[in-house]
Amino acid sequence: MSLLVVGLSHRSAPVSVLERASLNADAQLKLVQDTVAAEPAAEAAVLATCNRIELYADVDKFHAGVAELSTLLAQHSGVGLEELTPHLYVHYEDRAVHHLFSVACGLDSMVVGEGQILGQIKDSLARAQDLHTAGRLLNDLFQQALRVGKRAHSETGIDRAGQSLVTFGLEQLSAGADVQQWARGKKALVIGAGSMSSLAAATLARSGVAEIVVANRTFERAERLAQILTEGDDTDVLARAVPMDAVPGELTRADVAVSCTGATGLVLTADAVATTVQGRTGAPAEAATAGVREERQGAETPLPGAGTGTAAGGDENCPLDLSSVPSGFSVMGEAAVAGMDAATLEQHGAWAAGGTAVDRPRETSRPGPEADAELIGALAATATRVGRIPERRRPEPVAEVPRPEPVLFLLDLAMPRDVDAAVHRLAGVRLVDIESLAGASADAPMAADVDMVRRIVADEVAAFGAAQRAARITPTVVALRSMAADVVAGEIARLEGRLPGLDDKHRAEITQTVKRVVDKLLHAPTVRVKQLAAEPGGAGYADALRTLFDLDQETVASVSRAENSTTEKNRGPA
Repeated sequence: MSLLVVGLSHRSAPVSVLERASLNADAQLKLVQDTVAAEPAAEAAVLATCNRIELYADVDKFHAGVAELSTLLAQHSGVGLEELTPHLYVHYEDRAVHHLFSVACGLDSMVVGEGQILGQIKDSLARAQDLHTAGRLLNDLFQQALRVGKRAHSETGIDRAGQSLVTFGLEQLSAGADVQQWARGKKALVIGAGSMSSLAAATLARSGVAEIVVANRTFERAERLAQILTEGDDTDVLARAVPMDAVPGELTRADVAVSCTGATGLVLTADAVATTVQGRTGAPAEAATAGVREERQGAETPLPGAGTGTAAGGDENCPLDLSSVPSGFSVMGEAAVAGMDAATLEQHGAWAAGGTAVDRPRETSRPGPEADAELIGALAATATRVGRIPERRRPEPVAEVPRPEPVLFLLDLAMPRDVDAAVHRLAGVRLVDIESLAGASADAPMAADVDMVRRIVADEVAAFGAAQRAARITPTVVALRSMAADVVAGEIARLEGRLPGLDDKHRAEITQTVKRVVDKLLHAPTVRVKQLAAEPGGAGYADALRTLFDLDQETVASVSRAENSTTEKNRGPA
């Protein structure tokens, strides 16, 4: 069996696809159950966060496993397989281990170094354990990933390389200003009472906001979060809970709102936000203009002397089609001749020299580039001789219209989104969502500690792979020692038949001596074969051992089943 992961994340898919592919709790459970029910998979676990959906499985066939897991992801996400496939990534064996360890350390997060992913990995393992879909491989993998993530955070400064998604989002809202100074005295509305919303509320409280209102579909959870905030020792914020239907009214009082719910539809529409801003400013929250005027194309601006075709402009009887000449250039200039065939250029050159068009039949085919280059050169020389030089008019600079200072700050951490993306275009509002966070974090500088974490991940991947390869040969070694013990027991029984008068003392001494001889003979080969099996490509040593000692396959399999059963009973929380 081999480890396979198929998934998509903010690195491989746009937010619009991630939104549609997001899985609620019930869908995650059904996906895991259907995966282990599929033929190629023996174990399965799903890791679903706001910006990633990954399906881990222990499969016996790579290609069949990829096809089955991809199909299951498409079915349960509701995104068609053809649309989903270009955004999927696949990792196998050691690469799959490396990927999960990197995820656990925060290297693959939208904000490098964020630690919330550890809790999400722990929850993913717990779900798989509850459903009995995590066997030896996934149980070992996820527990080791948790240990690697904790090691990275304790031994390096990866936390300095990035911040939690909430902190990073607030920094984007404050537009580079100190978050505590920006937040001090503001009134905040937190929509949702889950882990991310609770973290946002706690971060806002520590940042110095004056009031926090918590809204949630389950009012009791909102009350519990408000009570925790009020009773916190490190803050003196005023917190209260409201039902979800009070959100529109509370939004009119709030300076900043954070939303992270599991809703499948929008929580804040563009119309609702626009109404809030208009009620606060007294002016309609119209879409903000870009402030950049596009350069006009075609003949919107008349050419001097060319727009009417009169002699006053000096361009009368010109063989070129003046209506196709781009604005901002002289008819005699470079824009007028661009793209014209050689025959027309020759006519234009003759007309420019004498003011009369040449009556020459147009060629049916375009001459080669050499003829064109020669005619263009002649035309340029003629234009220079008669004093007509290319003249380009630069468009006058247009001052950008500044957006008004925002009166409402919105942070949307939900996936799918809670706040209508159209809010980005409203004046008087600053919206930061998952998509804008992804763009901002892509430009964030990488700390030197990231390299240290990468080395930790590489070392841990090698150690995990060696341990797994060594574990694969353990049942064979156990079966070999069991066979040796049976041989010793049989020979002692034969000895007792030949020497019936052997007393207990001598029988025990002989038995112990034979066992020591067998143990010494097996010690070096079994230790060495475990070392060799731990190296890449060492899987063949188990086969060699079974062949050399003629071990029964069923005996080896029974040892494996017994070990898996023991692991299942002893499995505890990560």
